[in-house]
Amino acid sequence: MPVADESLMARALRLAGKGLYTTDPNPRVGCVLVKGGRVIAEGWHRRAGEAHAEIVALRAAAGEARGADCYVTLEPCSHHGRTPPCADALIDAGVRRVVAAMADPNPLVAGRGLARLRAAGVETRCGVLAGEAERLNRGFCLRMREGRPWITVKMAASMDGRTAMASGESRWITSPESRRDVHRLRARSSAMLTGIGTVLADDPALTARLEEDEEVLQPVRVVLDSGLRMPPDARMLSQPGRTVVVTLSPDRRRRLRLEKAGAEVWRVDGREGRIDLTALMSRLADEEVNEVLVEAGPVLNGALAELGLVNEWVLYLAPCVLGDTARGLFHLPALETMAQRLRLCYREVRRVGPDLKIRLEAGE
Repeated sequence: MPVADESLMARALRLAGKGLYTTDPNPRVGCVLVKGGRVIAEGWHRRAGEAHAEIVALRAAAGEARGADCYVTLEPCSHHGRTPPCADALIDAGVRRVVAAMADPNPLVAGRGLARLRAAGVETRCGVLAGEAERLNRGFCLRMREGRPWITVKMAASMDGRTAMASGESRWITSPESRRDVHRLRARSSAMLTGIGTVLADDPALTARLEEDEEVLQPVRVVLDSGLRMPPDARMLSQPGRTVVVTLSPDRRRRLRLEKAGAEVWRVDGREGRIDLTALMSRLADEEVNEVLVEAGPVLNGALAELGLVNEWVLYLAPCVLGDTARGLFHLPALETMAQRLRLCYREVRRVGPDLKIRLEAGE
């Protein structure tokens, strides 16, 4: 791989990362235009419905794009969505070469953008820093390929794997630094998922709170509440953005009361009094949810683990011990053999304040 291609794509990926908290449900994309060995313009996609990265860069080039090389972190689109096709705009601008980090997993594009460019005589290359581009848009890619969102379970625990005292007291196990880091996990997520038990115990706001000058599109708050016990005065119902209550209950009076308080109520299928989590994830994907962050108790954590729905686990481990009677991370059926254990792979271990942040994925 030419060093220049890799270096310029790295620059485009840094630009794409500026949209980490704002582009949902669209992917994060960056673009760099180079001519005569120098960068003449660049751009990144900021928000759904606004100009794509290629268009932002072409506008910044102000007519100088003819004969330029274009480095873009995702294959240029070839279909009319909320905006016209970027492939056509690059052809009309007269670019000489387009280098894409990865093909677009969207079936509406899926190679057609690059094919259209080649048919117009534009040289193309695909697969430069593809792994980095895939990680940046992991939820979008999974939703397009498999019809489900990327699911991250966030947990905070003591050194002995406890999440709360037997009484339910849990504030605060981890440090302010870890809690600030969690808000960045929230900000990059399309939705946050919790259970009614957490709502009744803690009354969380479930919002992403960053620095004052950082723009963030608030994730959808999703509460699993099979019996519609959600209080109409729950704190999250007065926060910016959407709150969805997922239930099995046919109680119309309670549903109308929650809707009047600002919630959306989804009645879904279930079995034995439990919501069908696999079906719910498909519904969220249909709603264009790319990434789900789970902040819940051991019952929901265990149910997701048992179904194999979790893509990533993020554990904040505090240097303290809570003892044998404190609550654990998971509620799972008894495992009788080592062969039944849940196997995970370490992807990242680093210090956050006095705590350890451990990121794991399923695998050997």
